[in-house]
Amino acid sequence: MIEPRFLSPAQRAELEQIVRRPSEDHGVARRANAILLLDDDWSCVQVGRALYLDDDTVRNWHNQYRLGGLDLLTTFDWKGGLTFLNATQEAALCNWLEAQFVRDTRPVIAFIKAEFGVQYSHSGCLKLLHRLGFEYRKPKALPRVADEVLQRQFIDMYEKLLSSLPDDEAVYFADAVHPEYQVRPAFGWMRKGSNTAVMTTSGRQRVNIHGALNLENFDAPFVEVIKVNGDSSVALLAKIAAQNPSKSTIHVIWDNAPYHNCKQVRAWLSRSNCRINLIRLPAYCPHLNPIERLWAVMHAHITHNRFYPTQPQFAAAILAFFREIVPRKWHEFRDKVTDNFRIISHQGFRVLE
Repeated sequence: MIEPRFLSPAQRAELEQIVRRPSEDHGVARRANAILLLDDDWSCVQVGRALYLDDDTVRNWHNQYRLGGLDLLTTFDWKGGLTFLNATQEAALCNWLEAQFVRDTRPVIAFIKAEFGVQYSHSGCLKLLHRLGFEYRKPKALPRVADEVLQRQFIDMYEKLLSSLPDDEAVYFADAVHPEYQVRPAFGWMRKGSNTAVMTTSGRQRVNIHGALNLENFDAPFVEVIKVNGDSSVALLAKIAAQNPSKSTIHVIWDNAPYHNCKQVRAWLSRSNCRINLIRLPAYCPHLNPIERLWAVMHAHITHNRFYPTQPQFAAAILAFFREIVPRKWHEFRDKVTDNFRIISHQGFRVLE
């Protein structure tokens, strides 16, 4: 038990001045207040309740003041003690952390204990990791892509094709998209603290679109199908050809999906009067297909933060986008849907196995 009236008049005046000073640091004033209350015959439990502390903390403050006066009481040693590991051990720990992906502190604590015989707490381990330059975050999602040489070869081929393209030829990019009957919450500005929400649906029905895009005039022919397959590929190619009767050759660039290289497509292309010239994208390179950017624009207009009570209404909105919005607003979309290609590389990344 702490005996009251242990402060001298000078000590009490000094602490009272700290407590009453408006500009004083909150932590310092709180500790001074606790010492004054103990001097007024309050127990550690009572002081702890009044200041929302535990009584051990109050008792520790009293001991600090008794041993070192105001100087020790107002010393906030929040930087932690000296590290338990030397430089060689820290380097070994860093090498171990770099060799694997550790998701919490438990394996780190176990490794330090097993290798160096030093026991760390969870909070101590966190401080050590931060001090060594590590941070807790998710790895970036890195898509699988083709070799950089193949990407460069395609871009060079495409640029050469455009630079020498005759007036009676055209270039289309093609692909399939399957928007699902779901609301996609998207970022936007809202007042801080507001409870903004968007209604969601429980359906999983899809609208299957097999479409193409001409970046020169933004012609976007498409077919709506029950299933994307070889028949839909042929139907799309036929529609592209029908919309370009004056073109002697129509270059269609699409990916290596099985339905883009099936027997129906090969049979249709083998006709003597076929004007379609297929060009394959390198594998795993959707970033080299501008129509993927059109799909993103479609989602921004139709699915982001938009609720449709029924699936037919959702499907109608998707089809209206391609039939009405694209022809009407294609000048607005040209800056977003471009052939400004770039090569994606895995260099500079530590790729987890």
